[in-house]
Amino acid sequence: MTTRSRAELFLFATTFIWGSTFVVVKSGSENISSSLFIALRFGIGSLIFALFLAKKIKTITLQTYKKAFFLGLMLGVGILLQNQGIYHTTASKSAFITGLMVIFTPIAQLIIEHKAPKIGNLIGVVIVTYGLYLLTSPSGSEINYGDILVLIAAAIFGVFIVYLDIFSKTENVLHLAFLQVTIVTLIALVVVPFETIKFIPSTHLVFSLLYMGTLATVFTTYIQTRYQKDTTPTRAVIIFTIEPVIASVLAYFFLDELLGIVGIIGASFIVVGILISEFFDSLMAKFLFKNESVVE
Repeated sequence: MTTRSRAELFLFATTFIWGSTFVVVKSGSENISSSLFIALRFGIGSLIFALFLAKKIKTITLQTYKKAFFLGLMLGVGILLQNQGIYHTTASKSAFITGLMVIFTPIAQLIIEHKAPKIGNLIGVVIVTYGLYLLTSPSGSEINYGDILVLIAAAIFGVFIVYLDIFSKTENVLHLAFLQVTIVTLIALVVVPFETIKFIPSTHLVFSLLYMGTLATVFTTYIQTRYQKDTTPTRAVIIFTIEPVIASVLAYFFLDELLGIVGIIGASFIVVGILISEFFDSLMAKFLFKNESVVE
């Protein structure tokens, strides 16, 4: 298995966990306000990272702090805007708009790194975007306040993915992941006093917080920080778009939510788009090389 294939396999694993959070959060988040949930979730993650690092925290360099602060700021603001936006728009529209980071990421990479995505990636982006539209079937053509917030969040996530790719190649991955999670926690805590605080302890809420704090924060943040640098930002974000497919399938089994024929077609488009992004360029290279050999 190549380094890139291994990295993309791990990114698929993180995407599966992100997709499962839809069901997990649904079961516990009704008992807690949005920013407080984010603060506790990432606070748990930060504590776990700190336990792993122990005395090594003192070895973190000033350069790592600066880069991690930039990443954590983008991630924290993006998550808060996304969560706030969901309260003012429909779930389907927010899912589709968030998925548009598949468009923002190659644009950000082109501007920041001056690297244009390959043909296969571009074809994959187009097919995946259409699949996202069919899967989420966003209702209502009018743009509202919530849509704008989620759209800004999607753009921030696109830029975040590119800078994570750049910074993770030169910095200690564990340090970078720990500081990102900690900064998101602090940003959420700053926002908590400005919302109507709700906290009703329950078994579902405890499970949600533990799951989100461990697997959906510690594991996924570390894996994304560690392995995304071994592929390209555009390929990574295309892999991430399978998240709503996983969420829809799990919601069907655990929450009795119907996917529908259009949703199934949309999910199929997303899978096809991922496969094209993954294999199109290598297959074309082999095909062209074979034809050149025949001509010779």
